[in-house]
Formats: sequence, C-alpha cells, structure tokens
Amino acid sequence: MMTLNINGKDVQLDVPSDMPLLWALRDVAALTGTKYGCGMALCGACTVHIDGQAVRSCVTPVAAAVGRKLTTIEGVGADKVGHAVQAAWQKLDVVQCGYCQSGQIMSATALLTTNRKPSDADIDAAMNGNVCRCATYVRIRAAIHEAAKTLAA
Repeated sequence: MMTLNINGKDVQLDVPSDMPLLWALRDVAALTGTKYGCGMALCGACTVHIDGQAVRSCVTPVAAAVGRKLTTIEGVGADKVGHAVQAAWQKLDVVQCGYCQSGQIMSATALLTTNRKPSDADIDAAMNGNVCRCATYVRIRAAIHEAAKTLAA
C-alpha cells in the first residue's frame, strides 16, 4: 500500500511500486483525464506534474511519486496558472478531437509556472514531444501566449 498526494489529497493505492503511474491513476484512482497514447513517453498524452515538473506517467513508476506532490489534469485548474491555461484553451477553441489536450495543458502549465513570458522558441522546446494528430499546434502556441498575457495582467 502506497500513499500518493494526488491533486492535494492523500490517496492510498494498493499497487506494485513499479507499476506505471498512468495505470495507477486511471485504473486504481479512477482519474481518467490522463490519457494513454504510446506507452513509450513519445506522445505526451500521459503528462502529469510531479512537484510541478511535467513527466510522462506511462514510463514513470508509482514509487517515483511517493512523498511528492502529484497533479493531474483533474487538479491543474485549481491554481492560477492552470486555470489561466484552461481558460485560454477554451477562449481560443484549441481542442479539435481533444485526446492529446490533457497532456498539452499539463506541459503548457509547467512551462508557464517557470516562465511567464515564453518566446515561441521557449514554447516549442517545452511542448516538444506533445503530439497532436489534429495539428492544432498554432492554436496551442497562441493559447500559451494568451495565458501568459492573462497571468501578466
């Protein structure tokens, strides 16, 4: 039995320590907003935050999150940065099919937490590895700039 702090709440999970965090979140904790994409940390659909850092949960063992603050898409909007990112996503109608968007939002939030005035190059670097099959990259970049503008106000 392991205790994880997920979205500000301690949650007991009876899972092996080497289980991928993605499956513990989805199948045991019933937090299904984090998506399975490739299983190899190449697409970004499974991105969550551990202590504010974007990580790919499909290749991260549960043990890596013990004693640390874990945030999923279900909890990211609780803080100012996450809320600004989600609002910008809605305002600019970023989502097309939506499958990758939880990972996109998690990566964008991690970026804006540490860099409130990102350049296009900063955004490209932070979002590298987040694949969107619908190719909404232009809208994603615009939404990150919009969220940054909101946070600066």
